[in-house]
Amino acid sequence: MTIRILLADDQELLRTTFRILIEENPDMEVVGEASDGAQAVALTRTHHPDIVLMDIRMPGTDGLAATTAICQDPNLATTRVLILTTFETDEYVARALRAGASGFLGKDVSAYTLLDGIRTVASGEALLSPTATRTLITRFLTTADPQSDPPLELTALTAREREVMALAAEGKPNAEIADDLVLSPLTVRTHIQRAMNKLGARDRAQLVVIAYQSGLVHPRPRTNGTTDDR
Repeated sequence: MTIRILLADDQELLRTTFRILIEENPDMEVVGEASDGAQAVALTRTHHPDIVLMDIRMPGTDGLAATTAICQDPNLATTRVLILTTFETDEYVARALRAGASGFLGKDVSAYTLLDGIRTVASGEALLSPTATRTLITRFLTTADPQSDPPLELTALTAREREVMALAAEGKPNAEIADDLVLSPLTVRTHIQRAMNKLGARDRAQLVVIAYQSGLVHPRPRTNGTTDDR
């Protein structure tokens, strides 16, 4: 299956670089390029890509507004947004995750990391494992958003679903969760999917957001004074 990708960045040279890199891989193709958020939304509605590589800071309609528009459009439910940014602790990235983005990468990542990130998000996983992303989540997503609804109740979930959801929120992949709980990876995936369905989460990234904002998972101090997830 070919992963169809839309590039959204106001820098033409960077879009060209990404296009060349992506199209060297037989399992990927670029279906369009946008120089601002409004164009990204319009092209996404036209081409229905699997992944939108979205820059946050663009003139006019920025990547945050574009991410919100894409993720709230029921006709684009199968499209995933992967944020690209030069500011890995930018609050806008946290807001994009709240809006429905499936993860983010710094623009200085290696070619391998970029391509692996695209494949990870396209497979339905969230790109939330890197330490920088967990730090971002503990810094911003654990703080109540005054414009958001109250935290969702988790009573609809079974005890096992809550347990799996909490481990996923720590950035653990399905295989590691399966080892921790002595389950098969398929069973873990099933629990995560059921939790997403019950909580109305668009994807795994949104499930992680809910885990923090509902209080299921809390950051804990590390010995060096920073925070970790638990």
